[in-house]
Amino acid sequence: MPVTSDTLVDYPAGATSSRGTVLATVPLDAGLGVVLDRTAFHAVDAGWPDQPADRGTLAGHPVLDAIVGATDGGEILIGGDIPVRTGTEGWSFVVVHVLAADAPVNVGDEVEVTVDEGYRRALSAGHTACHLASLALDAALADAWTKEVGGDALGNPDFESHASQSSRIHENGSVDVYRVGKSLRKRGFDVTALDDLGGVAERANARLARWVASDAGIRIDRDGDGLGDRRRWVCELPGGEAVIPCGGTHLTSLGEFASVTVALERADVEGGIAITMRTTAT
Repeated sequence: MPVTSDTLVDYPAGATSSRGTVLATVPLDAGLGVVLDRTAFHAVDAGWPDQPADRGTLAGHPVLDAIVGATDGGEILIGGDIPVRTGTEGWSFVVVHVLAADAPVNVGDEVEVTVDEGYRRALSAGHTACHLASLALDAALADAWTKEVGGDALGNPDFESHASQSSRIHENGSVDVYRVGKSLRKRGFDVTALDDLGGVAERANARLARWVASDAGIRIDRDGDGLGDRRRWVCELPGGEAVIPCGGTHLTSLGEFASVTVALERADVEGGIAITMRTTAT
């Protein structure tokens, strides 16, 4: 049976269980890939693999992994084999749930998906904290720019966008790596601002404490229910609403945190400086 539409995803609304019909099964080196018409499972996207896949079960069988796949009506391509960006017209984007190779799941079966709620919440906390930390770092470095550059979701110079090398979400936190080299200096970033990383972290953490104390609400706005539809993280922060494109899962209020803090590390690398930001949420 060819797959001709996106998987409908329920996780942006916070769902941790769903029922769906098996549309396709795909033999994989890692096991059996199962595509449903609807799922509550968040899948890892090879294009920007910041948030890991959910854990849980499908029809009572452990889900070993969940990966974004795509098809133009023929073969279902997985992960890094996808040749187009998520949302590209003419392609369907699907969640491929990876089960054991001998799992007795067949096309046409109606199955239940159940997500590990504790693990989901811990990743959601980590992802929300990651967004807050990036905005707080941008604000802490706002005075380091000598030229006009694009602004972030709060209007501060977007260090995150210009310098980000990688971002990885984990349970109740994240690790972000930034690279500051010649291109960033040409854009007007004064690298001497990084000489006092302790001061940068102190300013960021002070802002994070104020934000957490505000109990600001969070929601996910989306253009549709399909995996390929655009989604945005929206947080009603003091002084302005922050909107960031995001396909991950999140908490619903900053009141769910006791604290969010960052620690910054510096390393010299070829052609520049690497800054690692470790974010911790409690």
